[in-house]
Amino acid sequence: MTQNTTLNTTLAANTPSIVSPKEWEAAHADMLGKEKAFTRVRDVLAAERRRMPWMAVEKAYAFEGPDGKASLLDLFEGRRQLIVYRAFFEPGVFGWPDHACRGCSLGADQVGHLAHLNARDTTLAYASRAPQADIARLKTRMGWEMPWYTITDSFDADFGVDEWHGHNVFFRDGSQVFRTYFINGRGDEAMGTTWSYLDATPLGRQEIWEESPRGYPQSAPYKWWNWHDSYVADAAPNQKWVEVSDAGEAAFRRSKD
Repeated sequence: MTQNTTLNTTLAANTPSIVSPKEWEAAHADMLGKEKAFTRVRDVLAAERRRMPWMAVEKAYAFEGPDGKASLLDLFEGRRQLIVYRAFFEPGVFGWPDHACRGCSLGADQVGHLAHLNARDTTLAYASRAPQADIARLKTRMGWEMPWYTITDSFDADFGVDEWHGHNVFFRDGSQVFRTYFINGRGDEAMGTTWSYLDATPLGRQEIWEESPRGYPQSAPYKWWNWHDSYVADAAPNQKWVEVSDAGEAAFRRSKD
């Protein structure tokens, strides 16, 4: 009780001032302006990221998956874009064999439903050095559903994730694979949502408001969004959703002003 009282007293001495509703609205409007400016800067950075040079991946990397051996090309699952997160789960890592690294596990808990990424031609995969039997056991225990592969060669060392976690982003043009971006350190903190993953990819969110190179695939915001169990290629949208998405798109345009 004494500890709580001391904490509350300390907080009370350092909390912001208490103001009227009018003053609070003014302070909020000021902060909102700064947040919108930050969002616009983030969009500009994402546009620059889509113009980053690519690096051809010439080496044939080998993984173990739930269905046996897999190449880096296999990890794309037929899609054009691939994000590979190197998670630390292996002998010698704190938590083994019951848990993966605490930080990597916290990140895994934040991964959104993969159907939305897949609808944008993008695959997310995890990779560790733990055997597949241990990975399957961990995923079941923790309720994780992302594809998770075993690294069997120098993939982690070659792509900067042998000693620290990180997201490597790849693009596939036929059978040729390119490395397009890399995120690690505190950059990994922002990952987990459909938007943060897509913003890291060379094609981005693929929405018409984005400033992307000519010819990049783009569609209207809201129009491609769907329930995660309802993505079907070339399926006609429900008319009610068309009406709702029209209203949402109009609101989105206003938010860009």
